[in-house]
Amino acid sequence: MRLCRFNQNRLGVVEDDLVFDVTSALDVLPPERWPQPFGDALFRHWNLVLQAVRDVRPGAAAQSVTSVDFYAPVATPSKIVCAPVNYLDHKNEADADPANFYQHLNKIQEAGLFLKSASALVGPTEGVWLRHLDRRNDHELELAVVIGQAANRVSREHALSHVAGYAIGLDMTVRGPEERSFRKSVDSFAVVGPWLVTADELSDPSQLDIELTVNGEPRQKNNTRNLIVDVPGLIEMASRFYTLHPGDIILTGTPAGVGPVVPGDTIEARIAGIGSMRVAVNAI
Repeated sequence: MRLCRFNQNRLGVVEDDLVFDVTSALDVLPPERWPQPFGDALFRHWNLVLQAVRDVRPGAAAQSVTSVDFYAPVATPSKIVCAPVNYLDHKNEADADPANFYQHLNKIQEAGLFLKSASALVGPTEGVWLRHLDRRNDHELELAVVIGQAANRVSREHALSHVAGYAIGLDMTVRGPEERSFRKSVDSFAVVGPWLVTADELSDPSQLDIELTVNGEPRQKNNTRNLIVDVPGLIEMASRFYTLHPGDIILTGTPAGVGPVVPGDTIEARIAGIGSMRVAVNAI
């Protein structure tokens, strides 16, 4: 199943070129009062919502995917977890890049993971908004993993059972000497979408072709088989240090081909088994 958040926070099921409006399925979510638990409410009640979606889908109205606005399929993650230099070809690229202020980066197994502000999250329709036009702003294509069941000290053997689904991610970054999390947490610098492919439909995230173009020019192309630390390993690594809550997003790392974008550019990202998304680059 492909679930999306579209238009004014509607919930949709994407089938072929149609979006079926199943927003009424959200009525099964229990009312909440402050303080809410950590995590996105939809994913905290994931199985309940999925069953409700299946119940209302037969009578749902549909419209073309080209006529709707797509937002991030997760509304309120508690955190966005990021994997640094998780493809060997990107590590070699980063070490050779004069704009990289962290030359000869440690291996991911030594450096660990870093966090990106949840306020950076947007969907593809919202686009990327550059505010530091005097500096280089780069695209980084990544497979996004969305947690569906809380994970704390989970082994890699059981890691994938905690996944709700997968999406396309763009981990945008401003180049400079500041800490990585600071430069990557700019508003709109975590693009996730265009929808979530549920884990039962995409059961193996380890063999996915990924590619990115800017204005039609090929920039990045690889396969998730070349991740240094794979998806189960990343869940295991993260959950050794903190609980992954439902709706938390893991951006799994980017391959070689990272490059700059400027206002007016259009990024197109594709991941096999998920689909594609077009993202406009704008200036604030």
